[in-house]
Amino acid sequence: MSETTTAQAATGGARIIDGKGFAAALRGRIGEAVARLKAEHGMTPGLAVVLVGEDPASQVYVRSKGKQTLEAGMASFEHRLEASTSQETLLKLVAELNADPAVHGILVQLPLPGQIDSAAVLAAIDPAKDVDGFHVINAGRLATGQPALVPCTPLGCLLLLRDTLGDLTGLEAVVVGRSNIVGKPMAQLLLGESCTVTVAHSRTRDLPGVCRRADILVAAVGRPEMVRGDWIRPGATVIDVGINRLPPEQEGAKGRLVGDVAFAEAAEVAGAITPVPGGVGPMTIACLLANTLTAACRARGLPEPALI
Repeated sequence: MSETTTAQAATGGARIIDGKGFAAALRGRIGEAVARLKAEHGMTPGLAVVLVGEDPASQVYVRSKGKQTLEAGMASFEHRLEASTSQETLLKLVAELNADPAVHGILVQLPLPGQIDSAAVLAAIDPAKDVDGFHVINAGRLATGQPALVPCTPLGCLLLLRDTLGDLTGLEAVVVGRSNIVGKPMAQLLLGESCTVTVAHSRTRDLPGVCRRADILVAAVGRPEMVRGDWIRPGATVIDVGINRLPPEQEGAKGRLVGDVAFAEAAEVAGAITPVPGGVGPMTIACLLANTLTAACRARGLPEPALI
């Protein structure tokens, strides 16, 4: 029985995949596992988040991460640095967090100011504490089928797919997008589930035709409503990773949030689909907490709790 709450789309026959509900249930299980870890081993998982500058979207995201970290019973360490912070200063902080036994997960919020080389900062994080899953060692482990800390957004997508479809073996999956953050790790995770995987992108020839082959279609291109309804194979499961705000002049004072998929059109054809907002988005922070718990257990050589 699927734990994801589903409903019929108002605009069509597709089931709506409730990422918000799944994420809440996952955070509940994480909280229970953290409580057991404290009671049985006297250990509190700790997550350190570093924010450089005053990007409004990043500030909102960091506040939400801190709130949910504390709600799960974990220790939250926030480090807010001025936009003028040098790369040397940031790397020194990362080194201190690497050496701090109370910190099991380190996340440096992106984007970073122009004077800082993001790749150098991400490479400086201890791979065992890299709860974003961006370090090349974790990327290599994922690609070769070894235990790794997996990027949170594709991990969240995989959990929703498993919950919606069960066994994914043999299904044809198309991932639209080839970023290191979502597209590539998503493809690796689906290969690990024995899917037949195609990675497509904006320069793919006959992109609509490639998408129509998919039993599973994951859209992660950052282009509002690029994937149209007639790109969807009837009955396919559609995971929309995109989150785009349309210009205010088009959609009112604040602009409307949309995904990379034209939802109303796709819902007429798909078997199941994630909405925007309320689909993949809530899964990202829940999986960040799951990665922090995993990192804490590995640091002490303890069995990893079965959260899924």
